[in-house]
Amino acid sequence: MTDESDKTEKSEKGGISGKAALAGAAIGSAALAAALLYASRRREKAKKPTAPPPRPEAAPETD
Repeated sequence: MTDESDKTEKSEKGGISGKAALAGAAIGSAALAAALLYASRRREKAKKPTAPPPRPEAAPETD
């Protein structure tokens, strides 16, 4: 009879920890996907050509 009660306790604990592990994996996967999207967006932005800075002769007067 102790064997059955031990199995019941283990299965209840395993169920909770299994759900927590599954939730943790889902959150980790979402975080990883977000990080990859952010990195690719930054890479695309860095590849775009920008206008060259103004030449000193054409710079506005500051005095």
